[in-house]
Amino acid sequence: MSVATRSEHDLIGDREVPLEAYWGVHTLRALENFPITGIPIGTSPYLVEALAGVKQAAAAANHDLGLLDDERHAAIRDACEEIRGGALRDQFVVDVIQGGAGTSTNMNANEVIANRALELMGHKKGEYDVLHPNEHVNLSQSTNDVYPTAVKIAVILATHDLLAAMQVLEDSFARKADEFHDVLKMGRTQLQDAVPMTLGQEFRTYSLMIAEDRARLSEAVLLLHEINLGATAIGTMLNAPAGYVASACGHLARLTGLPLESAVDLIEATQDCGAFVQLSGTLKRVAVKLSKICNDLRLLSSGPRAGLNEINLPAVQAGSSIMPGKVNPVIPEVVNQVAFQMIGHDVTVTMAAEAGQLQLNAFEPVICYSLSAGISRLREAVLVLATRCVDGITANAELLRAEVENSIGLVTALNPYIGYAAATEVAKEALATGRGVAELVLEHGLLPPAELEAILRPETLANLGPRARER
Repeated sequence: MSVATRSEHDLIGDREVPLEAYWGVHTLRALENFPITGIPIGTSPYLVEALAGVKQAAAAANHDLGLLDDERHAAIRDACEEIRGGALRDQFVVDVIQGGAGTSTNMNANEVIANRALELMGHKKGEYDVLHPNEHVNLSQSTNDVYPTAVKIAVILATHDLLAAMQVLEDSFARKADEFHDVLKMGRTQLQDAVPMTLGQEFRTYSLMIAEDRARLSEAVLLLHEINLGATAIGTMLNAPAGYVASACGHLARLTGLPLESAVDLIEATQDCGAFVQLSGTLKRVAVKLSKICNDLRLLSSGPRAGLNEINLPAVQAGSSIMPGKVNPVIPEVVNQVAFQMIGHDVTVTMAAEAGQLQLNAFEPVICYSLSAGISRLREAVLVLATRCVDGITANAELLRAEVENSIGLVTALNPYIGYAAATEVAKEALATGRGVAELVLEHGLLPPAELEAILRPETLANLGPRARER
């Protein structure tokens, strides 16, 4: 069946565009030129919302300055409000990775907003003599200030959601730390027995690691609040009227609720991707720490009969198509993989930022995609780890205590009480016979039973107490 079309014109010539499409000829050419990932920008809700916000703020500034009449301003504003509310996401169709420094994304937004505004004015799509994507929706703007500004806002909003998810995981580990407060176990260095600690201390560490990364991420995202809206092509504000920069930035700050500020030097801000690199590096830090924690969880739960078997992860699915009863640590495993991908995204952001030339970085689309995809997947992974894994972890407390009492590492804790020489002899005998350290200490009369029992209490062995908690 043939699809009804309308004719649109651009620099290259005339093309037929589907009649019902809100996008136009510029978007059509981008669809043909960039069949790269198959992922349209409409799947990035924060980016679409940010683009509509930038266009709405620009229209308001142009209206303030008398460049846009009441009717066109109202139509553009209302179209942008609808899009910011979730409408027309399926019309943002260009690929997330594209040439042209984001021009195709900007024009996709211009065309969708223009055609929806035309409908609101009582006109047909494509009647650009009434309201034009470039002359009205893109008035006083360039892709080179619209796109970076929208990307920053999108990444800020996504990061806020990631920070909230990380708080959930931090709290989950903190609850487990309280639950396992006095569960005695052996600490390990280089996978060898070290000295006693508690499982609560181990899980408290994980909570603090997440808290530290939340703090660093909160600091890094602040750098994105400096925007270059009004810079136009290279930062010289060409075609932006006097007063536009302050007005547009002020309107955008009010629309988004973010403390946005106009960059002190718009030429510098238009070409510099340092804030993205900083954020990406911090996200890599988050990914590395998450992956390390998941490695620990998989190791601590290994077994159940031939591994450490210190903790039990929730059984969330069958682990094998051939081995009955096998359960795998699939939640930590999926978080590991998300972390690996984020580390790769950081390399991409680094290279894309480095590749910028002169007054513009043409590679911000892949920066936008890498950050957006990485943040989104980290957020989901963090929530899954908290709710599908950490919340349901249980401890094998009796096994853990038995391992402490049988571990050669226990002699280190007993050294202040029985002396180095006696502790060395006990360690040698324990290794030779396979007997427990505590058993040998009692057998040789090195400590009375009551004193040994007091020493073996978790608060003594693991240095629990007010001062330890303060540290």
